[in-house]
Amino acid sequence: MNKARGFTLIELLVVIAIIGLLSTLSVIALNSAREKARNARRVSDMKQLQTALEMYFSDRGRYPAVSELVFSATGQIATAGDVYMSILPRNPMPRNDSPCTDQEYTYTRDTGSSYHIYYCVSENTGGISAGINYATPAGISD
Repeated sequence: MNKARGFTLIELLVVIAIIGLLSTLSVIALNSAREKARNARRVSDMKQLQTALEMYFSDRGRYPAVSELVFSATGQIATAGDVYMSILPRNPMPRNDSPCTDQEYTYTRDTGSSYHIYYCVSENTGGISAGINYATPAGISD
């Protein structure tokens, strides 16, 4: 009596299918968590920018002109040796979460006493509606 021990082809296929299903579900959950993290960072970036702009306004009596702010790796909010924000934040990568695809942060100064910073979140985050929103001296609006 020589019995062969091992798994049948059906048993192996079932195990492979279950592993594939579990890995697919974990990748989907991970992508969702990454999107939520990008949205939380966008809101946090706006709050940090508002703080730096308010400190600038407190010292100078006006908000910086558009030409004074460049959202890049080397951009900063600074004047006369005072640095209010050493590196201006950029919209986190990858930007494949709709409707925020390729949407950069955009700063506009309405007058010396008001500004708008436009940004985008892909889903409702901390009371902020999905889509393009803006921050002003009065706070974050949608």
